[in-house]
Amino acid sequence: MDESCPLPNPPPLRRGGESTPSPASAGEGRGPRQSRGKGGGNAPLLTIRAIDLYERPVRFVKPFRFGSVTVEAAPQAFVRALVHVDGVGEAWGGTAEMMMPKWFDKRPDRSPDETVDGLRRSLHLARDAYRTEGGADTAFGHHAAAYGTQRAACRAAGLPDLTAAYGPALIDKAVLDGLLRALDTDVFSGMRANLAGIDARLTPDLAGFDLDGFLTGLRPRATVALRHTVGLLDQPEALRALLARERLTRFKIKLGGDPSADLARLAAIAGVLDAVAGNYRATLDGNEQYADAAALAAFVDGLEREPALAGFRGRLLYIEQPVARERALEAPLGAVAGRIPFIIDESDDGYDAFPRARAAGYRGVSSKSCKGLYKAVLNRARCEAWGAPHFVAAEDLTCQAGLAVQQDTALVALLGIADAERNGHQYGNGFDGAPEAEAFLAAHPGFYTRRDGVVRLATAGGSLPTETLAVPGFASAAQPRWDRLSPLQNE
Repeated sequence: MDESCPLPNPPPLRRGGESTPSPASAGEGRGPRQSRGKGGGNAPLLTIRAIDLYERPVRFVKPFRFGSVTVEAAPQAFVRALVHVDGVGEAWGGTAEMMMPKWFDKRPDRSPDETVDGLRRSLHLARDAYRTEGGADTAFGHHAAAYGTQRAACRAAGLPDLTAAYGPALIDKAVLDGLLRALDTDVFSGMRANLAGIDARLTPDLAGFDLDGFLTGLRPRATVALRHTVGLLDQPEALRALLARERLTRFKIKLGGDPSADLARLAAIAGVLDAVAGNYRATLDGNEQYADAAALAAFVDGLEREPALAGFRGRLLYIEQPVARERALEAPLGAVAGRIPFIIDESDDGYDAFPRARAAGYRGVSSKSCKGLYKAVLNRARCEAWGAPHFVAAEDLTCQAGLAVQQDTALVALLGIADAERNGHQYGNGFDGAPEAEAFLAAHPGFYTRRDGVVRLATAGGSLPTETLAVPGFASAAQPRWDRLSPLQNE
């Protein structure tokens, strides 16, 4: 696959005086361990003492269109969790993610506001599920214990499984942050030592796979290249102007689902990239817009036949989720799967999705923190177990400045993925006046900059440094102003 694949030996992240910490004392979690597979035996136990839910509005500086919806504003969710680590003490951990309308739930009978309310409901139900399980367990053990309860509760509430995954995804990040802060350990060292206690109980296909050995062998990347999103509303000339200011070499182009229109638009974009982007690489995002494998084959035929796309075709890495999630895993891709790699994104709604996608002809799956960090790690382990040509790609659902983009970038670096779609900085105006902006700028030099009077992601060089994320906790030495956030609605 090329640069987008997780590499077996990516450049290591170097930190002064780095050492891998010894895990806290081992202990058994609740329930039987015989089905857990290899991994997680020495992770510390923790109790979740509190989970607080907040939100804050984010207005975009330009419309964001994906699929059939155009978004100009959306709320950002924040989660704070207090964890007590046995024999160590307690600490608060936090995280954040956008609540994007009509992505987790694209059912036509649901309005954009209703789908955001579904994400709020997922968070409330997840908090109930983690509270119900209670007791002491590993960080991953809490996730595994609540997994079935959350899916059942969300299904009973009429929510799809992808929406159901959202609540636990945020709580897990906040719990991991608290665990690592209590242990005074950074996320790269902590995950390589499997302090979260990741095992194979939710991925029986990995039973017998050495998860501890796999995690120890990860070599976090020192930088993550930015893959710039060319949205459906973005014009080729705007891309040319951007490339005059920033050194970008990775691009993701959205598709609309009409082969002829997509090919014509792509030819115009490719003309700009071929002229000014140098040795670039690109991906395509179908956003579930193609009706079936036949329509997709017509697009790929044109992609291979059109002379204006010859250079672009040689630089194309993969196509992401071209077919609607309801059909993507039910019907094989067929012959088109042998012509170019395809990955799933919206279809990745549970631990069984990647194996099902593999059987249907897909080679890869997206990593997104809003879908679950543990699933991303275990899917990366599957790639190790299955071998080439399987891979994990890194995509971004408008991660905003602060905890969201830092934690997702750290996850990408941990998994050894060379580049990640980054689009939150395009649509959000950096910290946009958030009271914690200066603290994040001071705490993470090189990751943020000040431009036009606003603290924002430092994108001009085309990549993000990850050494600055190697701090105690989950990738952040600064925190939101929790006292300035509003409680999550629909309590």
